Amino acid sequence: MARNCPVFSLFSKLSLLVFINLCLYSLIEGKTGGFSTHLVHRDSPKSPLYNPSNSHFERLHEAFHRSSARAEYFKKRISHSRSNNRFSRSSSNPFQSTTIPADGEYLMKVSIGTPPVDLLAIADTGSDMTWIECKPCNGCFNQHFPLFDPNKTKSYRHLLCNSSLCWGPGVTCEPENKCGYSELYADGSSSDGDLSTETFTFESSSGRKLRIPNVVFGCTHKTGGGFGETASGIVGLGGGALSIIRQWTESIGGKFSYCVVPRDSNSSSTITFGSNAALSGNGVVSTPLIRQFPDTYYYVNLIGFSVANMRIPYKEISNLDNSFPNDTVTGNIFIDSGTMLTYVPQEFYQKLESDIIKTARGTRVTDPSGFYGLCYKVEKRLQIPKIVARFAGADILLPPNGTFLEVYDGVVCLAIVPVDPADNLAIFGNLLQVNHLIEYDLVNNKVSFLPIDCTKYK
Repeated sequence: MARNCPVFSLFSKLSLLVFINLCLYSLIEGKTGGFSTHLVHRDSPKSPLYNPSNSHFERLHEAFHRSSARAEYFKKRISHSRSNNRFSRSSSNPFQSTTIPADGEYLMKVSIGTPPVDLLAIADTGSDMTWIECKPCNGCFNQHFPLFDPNKTKSYRHLLCNSSLCWGPGVTCEPENKCGYSELYADGSSSDGDLSTETFTFESSSGRKLRIPNVVFGCTHKTGGGFGETASGIVGLGGGALSIIRQWTESIGGKFSYCVVPRDSNSSSTITFGSNAALSGNGVVSTPLIRQFPDTYYYVNLIGFSVANMRIPYKEISNLDNSFPNDTVTGNIFIDSGTMLTYVPQEFYQKLESDIIKTARGTRVTDPSGFYGLCYKVEKRLQIPKIVARFAGADILLPPNGTFLEVYDGVVCLAIVPVDPADNLAIFGNLLQVNHLIEYDLVNNKVSFLPIDCTKYK
């Protein structure tokens, strides 16, 4: 069962791992400013998950279902975490791990082990723990790469039960003194395995290979439930202590950025780690990152939207539990790379929809599926008003090809959907992030945006 241990030793152990890594890649960071690699959308022809027998609209509808399932997962996970946290404020758990089913949108090539084995994992800002399916594996889902075999690598190490990292929700002490983890997801799927360390190798967009030793990750030996055909696992890019962003904080300065291309583009998106991810200059706007519980998610403060010249104020979500008492502002929406659609409370959505209807020019039609509330016929006279998301200190002009999406032949619908206010959930999805270079700075606690043609960004 999980055991408690002093917070000081937890951070000491993580600091030791970071210090060991510094010897290898601080030199790379100093010479190159970090590294960039490609992100491939799972529905791109470049992706092994691409199904050529499906039509464009069939792939799109599957993506909508993934987005809805992911939002449902977040709702239950956040509610559960905050409910538990209300009873444990006096003993904050910095190693709370948030893992998620492998059902995101963007894939990253990574090699692990010595010698390295190529895998394809989902790059996910909604997850802390990096995990990979490993041999032997009971009930593992289908994937396009062989399972990782920890017995065939020289650099694999189990975390032992007496390790200060072997602690927290879902973490267990297994036979033979091995540290393990067990996760049950909101959709009924599950994953179990060993917490371990291994060398990860990334191929940069320039062709260089970057080896990073002692990355803490989950080696999954059992899965069950609703995992479909997907990638080998997840690269956790969340804000929690076990994410690779936190593990590499000293080397990359707590900075990473990505630039998301439109869905119909033949180009790949790009993710950058290190000082090269920093944004500055004309056109850059920034908003504070606000720590919320659980600290996996990148919360910011949304002031409201504007449609043409009309402003729609966004009220704070009620009943949010700010577990960091020194923070005076509570975040009311989080930015997520793996959720396609944007989710806002019902009352706000109704005002947004009403103002769009007042200012748009076109023929309204009904969504045949009943999922979308506001749809228009694609025609020459169709005019969609300018829509701006107004965060604290940062106004973001939303991309027209992300705000309204052609969901059926000749029908475009608003890619923002309502949720019940009681769910306490709001997500700024990746369609509204298209053609923006977005920097996450976990040291200075800010998110920065720069409008850019991401198909030309390398």
